[in-house]
Amino acid sequence: MLYQLLYSLHAQFSWLNVLRYTSTRILAATLTALLLSLLLYPWFIRTLQKIQLGQVVRDDGPESHFSKRGTPTMGGSLILFCVIIPTALWSDMDNNFVVGAMLVTAATGVVGFLDDALKVRRKSSGGMPGKIKFTCQVVIAAMATWFLFDVEPGALFDSCSWYPGDMCSVVAAGDESGTVPANIRYRLALPFVSFYKTAPYVPMGLYLAFTVFVIVAFSNAVNLTDGLDGLAIGPVIVSAGAFLVLTYAAGTLIAGFDIARYLNIAHIPGVGELAVYCGAICGAGIGFLWYNTFPASVFMGDVGSLPLGAGLGYLAVASKNEFTLVIIGGIFVLETVSVVVQVVSFKLTGKRVFKMAPIHHHFELKGWSEPKVVVRFWIISIILALIGLATLKLR
Repeated sequence: MLYQLLYSLHAQFSWLNVLRYTSTRILAATLTALLLSLLLYPWFIRTLQKIQLGQVVRDDGPESHFSKRGTPTMGGSLILFCVIIPTALWSDMDNNFVVGAMLVTAATGVVGFLDDALKVRRKSSGGMPGKIKFTCQVVIAAMATWFLFDVEPGALFDSCSWYPGDMCSVVAAGDESGTVPANIRYRLALPFVSFYKTAPYVPMGLYLAFTVFVIVAFSNAVNLTDGLDGLAIGPVIVSAGAFLVLTYAAGTLIAGFDIARYLNIAHIPGVGELAVYCGAICGAGIGFLWYNTFPASVFMGDVGSLPLGAGLGYLAVASKNEFTLVIIGGIFVLETVSVVVQVVSFKLTGKRVFKMAPIHHHFELKGWSEPKVVVRFWIISIILALIGLATLKLR
C-alpha cells in the first residue's frame, strides 16, 4: 500500500524510483518489522502480564521448566502483526503470491490463537482438540494451494496433469500478478539437479496433496520445536533468510537477465515479491528474539509457531523448493522425526529411544544447559541453510 502510494509520486520525486527495486523494499520491510517489534513488545508484554496470560507448563516436562509457569505467552500474535503490516506496506498487493502468504499466515494464526486461548482458560497444556486443529490446518493449506496454482473446476481430469508430453510443454510464462506458470505447475523440483532437464511431472491430485502436506507438516514442525527460549524463532529467521534468496532468484529479472534460468531453477514470474514477506519475518523474528532469548520475557505460543511454520511451507511450495525446505528447515524435521520415532518405538517395543521427545528435551536431560542446546541448534540451522543455498549452484 505505501509502496504504491509513494511510487506513484516518482515522476515528481525521482528518488522514489528506488522503490521499484525489490531489494529496496526487502530492506524497508525488514527494518519496519524490526522497529515495530522492538518498540511494541515492552508494552505488549506488560499488557499480557496485566491480563494474566501466562504460560501453562506440561507436568511431564523437564523440572527446569516448572519455573517458567506464568511467563506471558501468545507473544506470537505481535510477531504476526509485525510480519503482515510491513508486508502490506512495502510489497505489491496486486501480487497473488503475497496475498496468499498473508492469508495463510493470518488464518493459521487464528487457529493458533484459539489453541492458546483454550490452554490459558483451562490452565492445561492441552488446547484445541488435535483432530479439529489438524482439520483446520488442512483446509487452510488446501485453499492456499488452490489459490496458488489457480486450479479450475474439472482440472483434475486435465490430460496435462496426468501425462507428460507435448501438451504439458506449452509455455505459459505467467505474469507478475502471481500464479505458478502452467508449464511447470506440477513438475517436482529436486535439489542439486537442473529443473528444466530433470524435474518430473506428477499427477495433479498427488502433487496438490503433497503441497498441502508440506504446509501442514512444517506448521506443526515449528510448533514442536518451540519448547526452549529462542529455539524455534532462531531457525525460523535463518530459514526465512534463505528463502528470501531463493524466492528472489526464482522470480526476479535484473536488467532483463533471468537469474532462475542461469541457475537452472524454476522461473516463476512474480514470486520474487515474496522476498519482501521473508524480510518481514526476519525483522519481526529478530525483534521478538530480543525478548524471547534466555530467560524469556515472553513466549511465542501456537499463535506464532503454527503460522510461521505454515508460512515457510507456503514459501517452499510457491517457489518450488519443497525438498530444499527439508534441508534448510532440517532442525524442524529432526524435531518432528524424534517425536515420531519415540512414539513408534514405545508402542512397538515399550522402550524409548530418547530420554524425552522432542529431541531438545533429550539433550536437556543429558545435562546440556538450555542456552547451549538453543545456540547449538541455531548453528546447525545456519549450516543447513548454507547447504540449501548451495543447491542453487551445485546442479
